[in-house]
Amino acid sequence: MIPAEIQDNSPRFQSFFVEESNEGGKVNLDLLDEVCDHACINSKAKRRVELKHKTKMKPWQFKVVNLVMRKAHPYQLENKLSPKWIGPFRVVEVLGN
Repeated sequence: MIPAEIQDNSPRFQSFFVEESNEGGKVNLDLLDEVCDHACINSKAKRRVELKHKTKMKPWQFKVVNLVMRKAHPYQLENKLSPKWIGPFRVVEVLGN
């Protein structure tokens, strides 16, 4: 609680009991390991999904004759229903891989 609540005798201060607060803190400490395990499982699942997605992605080599779309910058969007891609553009030069 913030000091202003303690000085003004707010409803929250009047309904505050130290014993109940301590019990709630102990319960939270007991559940801490469970919450950490759940977070670890979620992160491992996310890594598995990411790895599966990356293995299905095929590398793409652009050629000079390809048509491509470019993602629109936020200032190019008139409203939220505007197309998110601009183009098509023809590839003029291939740089690197």
